[in-house]
Amino acid sequence: MIFAAFGAPTLAAPVTVLALGDSLTQGYGLPPEDGLVPQLGRWLAAHGTEAELINAGVSGDTTAGGRARVEWSLTPEVGAVIVALGGNDLLRGLAPEEARANLDAILTTVGARRLPVLLVGLKAPGNYGAAYQADFDAIWPDLAAKHGALLLPDLLAPIAALPPETRAAEGLMQGDNIHPSAKGVAMVVEALGPKVQELVAKAAP
Repeated sequence: MIFAAFGAPTLAAPVTVLALGDSLTQGYGLPPEDGLVPQLGRWLAAHGTEAELINAGVSGDTTAGGRARVEWSLTPEVGAVIVALGGNDLLRGLAPEEARANLDAILTTVGARRLPVLLVGLKAPGNYGAAYQADFDAIWPDLAAKHGALLLPDLLAPIAALPPETRAAEGLMQGDNIHPSAKGVAMVVEALGPKVQELVAKAAP
């Protein structure tokens, strides 16, 4: 009689996801456990997706800042990337073509590593004029198509869709009216989570 020996199945390691962003990613103004990345991690775990998230959010960072640090942020264990930059470019009224060039360079760097990427955008306000708004809002779908990236066009869409009085009554924003509260982050994560699941699935062996 011949006996075949079978070892225990090898479990795949969780995908390590780098979240490259600004204060919205970093968790500005919130207890550490209530920031975007920790809440996203808990959402993924609750929905059966194993992932290790690296919080590479830097408060005040622009797309230029992200471009400057993306190369050394892509450590060997990183298997997928979320790029969520542009809010500070908007706050400073920086030229849309500069943000486009910086994000294009970031996605090119990530693409050279053959890593799947989720591009997360923001909607421009109307106070810079219709042309600025149109040029800025076009960045995200254009670059996602160019680089074959997954796309979430507007990180704050779940909150922005509500009337201002509802946002205030439910306490969805912090006092600066720029950064979501912990409750607002939870709403954002409900929309972001499924896209990150897609990203992890693309990275999984």
